[in-house]
Parts: sequence; structure tokens; C-alpha cells
Amino acid sequence: MEQVKNYIEKNKKRFLDELFGLIRIPSISSESEHKPDMYKAAEYWKKAMIEAGVDKAEVFETKGNPVTYGEKIIDPKLPTVLVYGHMDVMPVDPLELWETKPFEPVVKDGKIWARGADDDKGQAFMHAKAFELMVKNNILPCNVKFMIEGEEEIGSVNLGDFCKEHKEMLKSDIILVSDTGMIAQDVPSITTGLRGLSFMEVEVTGPNKDLHSGIFGGAVANPANILCKMIASLTDENNHITIPNFYDDVLIVSDEDRKKMSKAPFSLDEYKKALDIDEVCGEKGYSTIERTGIRPSLDVNGIWGGYTGEGAKTVLPAKAYAKISMRLVPNQSNEKISQLFEKHFMKIAPKNVKVKVTALHGGQAYVSPTDMVAYKAAEKAYAEAFGKDAIPTRSGGSIPIISTFEKILGVKSILMGFGLESDAIHSPNENYPLFNFYKGIETITYFYKHYTELMK
Repeated sequence: MEQVKNYIEKNKKRFLDELFGLIRIPSISSESEHKPDMYKAAEYWKKAMIEAGVDKAEVFETKGNPVTYGEKIIDPKLPTVLVYGHMDVMPVDPLELWETKPFEPVVKDGKIWARGADDDKGQAFMHAKAFELMVKNNILPCNVKFMIEGEEEIGSVNLGDFCKEHKEMLKSDIILVSDTGMIAQDVPSITTGLRGLSFMEVEVTGPNKDLHSGIFGGAVANPANILCKMIASLTDENNHITIPNFYDDVLIVSDEDRKKMSKAPFSLDEYKKALDIDEVCGEKGYSTIERTGIRPSLDVNGIWGGYTGEGAKTVLPAKAYAKISMRLVPNQSNEKISQLFEKHFMKIAPKNVKVKVTALHGGQAYVSPTDMVAYKAAEKAYAEAFGKDAIPTRSGGSIPIISTFEKILGVKSILMGFGLESDAIHSPNENYPLFNFYKGIETITYFYKHYTELMK
């Protein structure tokens, strides 16, 4: 234990400098102009893997962005851990809300401030450093493989095919992921479930061109007005989703399990204060934790149309658009939900507009069993690092590829996340506490030890 802590303490600055080099690459997968940056990030990861001690590393092409793979096989008879992470990040807009430059990482108030500081460059890089620590100190107890992709933030659209093509190369006993969070710095937790995702874009078209809102207003259907009414009708007064058959496959969590979930430390007052809101909002009959963990949801992620520049332009827009995401729970099929959404949205459209619905991406929900060896090893690792037991939690977020791994590779994943709710992932001023970064390296190192011992 002291050996692990001493190595981290001795190399803290270097670890941070190397992470900053990765963060400075603006690897935004959803923006085509950053395609070259995806390759820079892939090569950076290859170099980091080699320097950490892998036997071989390679950047693989896909139909989209690259995947960086590395491995160290010390004995084929020993267990193999496949580490998954992603090198791509979300866009930084609105840029004016950032207090620091998003791709110039800085440390203040004990946190790293930058896009990707947490999601997922900071968390994924912990694994490279934990691996380096074990290799350099000759305490690596099993085989390790790395798979770092460049499309997680756009739905991992090509990683499924990559897994099919390289199934033998990716063969492992468990997939280890750090792309989730923990309850608090002093309350470690293990994510036992992820919600699925169905992500849609809708387009509403009215007249064949933008019109003068004085001459035509009140006489011609306004696509923006109609789109707002259509979206508003997707939930009722109890925040229950109104799409027919939407809840047909939702697994109802037992009262006993709901009671266990309620024991997780949570202050509603602190939650509201942190978000600067007076009241929470969600499906009637469920707590805030339940709304984000065991119930599906529907939200508008973006809406636009007409004139949005400075000053006034009295226009009746020809088109209006929205991006809508539905977070799903176990047993719900994202493909089925996308079809139900499209059918319903087309049905509720009035005849004075035309509607187009496009499914952008999605994935299934995932449940990580608490009785598998990897979970027990994670429990022991957190207990050793934090001095207290980790609490099992279900995340409101989605990592669509995780369920795909199980389907294609036949391997379960263990979700050891170290992010905090306050890290502002996907938002301006994303950050990641230094404590979590270094404590994550330590905890991951202990996981390997306990996992290998329990697998004997």
C-alpha cells in the first residue's frame, strides 16, 4: 500500500503534465473540423501506453474516428482486464460562459479546469498511470489490454463493428471502465446500472421561406410555435411521458430495492443550492435519485429556428428544429423507443406543417451484477483506498457501448467512476478534483490485486 502511495506522490506533477498534454488536443468528435485532432489524440494515447509499459500499441482505423489499442500479456493463464475509455470530448459552446480557456487546463481550488478534465480524459488517464505504477514496480498481477475510442460522445457508432472484427484480440475476463461518478469525495460508490439512450432530431417546416411576422403572423402556421406545442405535449402535468406504449417494457423496481436506494447520502437542499434552483422537477411519485436512476426521462437538448442573432428581426421562420433525448431503463429497447417516438411525433403534427424525425444514435441500458467477482474486487479496492465501503448506485447517464460489449464480446463491465456531480461534464467550466484523479489511480491499482486474487 505504501509502495503505491509513494509512487503516486513522487510522480504527481509528471502525471498531471502528461494529462494536460492530452487535454490540450481539442478532440471534439461531433465537429468535422476536429477530425485531425482525433488522430493526434489517438497517437498521444499510443505514446502514453508505450511509455507506461505495454508490449505493443497500435492506432486502428474505423469508418469514423480511430481506436487506440495496447496490451501487456504477462501470462496467458492469468486473468485479462480490458480497460475501456474514450479520447473524444463534447463541444465547448457556449464559449463565453467559460471562466478559463477550455483546452488550456489550469489548476485552481484543487481542481483541473478544462474540457475533458473529467469526461473522459482525466478518468481514462488514471488507468494509464495505474498500469504504469504496477509495471514499474513489478506488481502487475494479470494481463491488461487498453481500448480507447474516439466516438463515445457521438454514440460509439463504429466501435461495435471494431469489436466484431477484433473479437479475438479483445478477448478478456472483465472490462474496466471509469466514465461514471461517485456520490462524494468521502462517499465512494460503484455504479451498478446505466440508463439507455434514444437521441432524436426533429424538423418542422411551414412556409417555403421565412416570412414577415407582421404581414403573415396569425395567418400562416409558425413552425417554432408549433414545435414548442408538440414538445410540450410529450409529457403531462405529472411529468409522465405521453408517447403511447413508452412504458410497456419498463422494469418496475421493488419497494425493497427502492428502500435500499434511499439510504444513499443525499441532501435535496444541497442539490437545489448547487444548481441554484428553488424546486426540483420530475415524474410524480419518485424521488430525485429514483428519477435519474430507475426511471426513464425525456428532455430537449437544443431548440432553434428563425432569427437568433443580436437585435430584432421580425421574422416568421420557415423551419424550426429540436434535439430530444430519452434516457431509458433496463429492458427498454432504444430502437423500439425511437420508432415509438417517430410514430407519435408524426401523428400529433398538425396538417399546416411538415415534420421530419431522425434517430441520431442510442444504446441499451446496462446492469452490473453485484455478485460477480469484479464487483467484489472493486468493493475491496475502494475499502482499501478510502477506508470505507463503497455504496452501489445507478447512474442517470448512458454509455451505450457498454451493453454492446456484452452482446458482442460476451464480457461484463465493472464501472469504477471517480467523477463528481459538481464536475460540470458536458457544460462550460468542466473540472475534476486533483484528489479524485490521484485517489482513482490508487484505487484502480488495488482493483487489479484483489481481482486477480479472487479469480484464483
